[in-house]
Amino acid sequence: MTKPFLVLQLRPETEASDDEFEAFLRKGQIAPDRVERIRLDQRRLPEGLDLGRFSAVIVGGGPGCVSDAPEDKDPIEARIEADILSLMPQITALDVPFLGCCYGIGILGKHLGADVSKVSYGEPVGTAACEVTNDGKDDPVMNGIPTAFDAFVGHKEAVQTLPDGCTHLVRSKTCPFQMLRYRENVYATQFHPEADASGFETRIKIYKNRGYFPPETAGELIEMCRAADVFAPEMILRNFVRRYS
Repeated sequence: MTKPFLVLQLRPETEASDDEFEAFLRKGQIAPDRVERIRLDQRRLPEGLDLGRFSAVIVGGGPGCVSDAPEDKDPIEARIEADILSLMPQITALDVPFLGCCYGIGILGKHLGADVSKVSYGEPVGTAACEVTNDGKDDPVMNGIPTAFDAFVGHKEAVQTLPDGCTHLVRSKTCPFQMLRYRENVYATQFHPEADASGFETRIKIYKNRGYFPPETAGELIEMCRAADVFAPEMILRNFVRRYS
């Protein structure tokens, strides 16, 4: 019997969480009965969770920042971060198939001891012009992906240096570490592989007062996202799902 995917979500806003989850299913072409979904804002990870029961782990994005000082973190966001970090030793030691999206690259970087901060490489809500590296061209998850593509981004913190043991797969001028792989099966993206214009419009409306952009520019950002030609990131998500199905 085919094992399900484990989708871990961080967003405390139900509309944003549901929209993201549906995007993972639709863009990844995952049947609903092949997914176990856990909203970490609503419940803790089961004690002694056996990741061997799953084809892969997918972690969505969220409004938290791993680089924030503990006293500045919302208690729920701090608990979510602790829960995901508790899985990373098992994931990296056993090379469990993993895809961390946006927030996930910060989690992977922090676990590996890399510098994750707001010093450089934060990107405003919009698109980033991405380029596949030479190593990326040889990666199976990047099969069929154009060497240059646009992706939806929006983040305050970023990985400042390549974490030890990681392979650099995708870069951009605004943020050099857009996609990484640790060992053979642990992936993380700074961009959102599940996002499209409609999904980003939903997030812009929900997070317009969370410091990602001046609230009065929300309308302009929505129009920019609607006009963007973003198609390759969902191919990466789909490749990941197919590889580990």
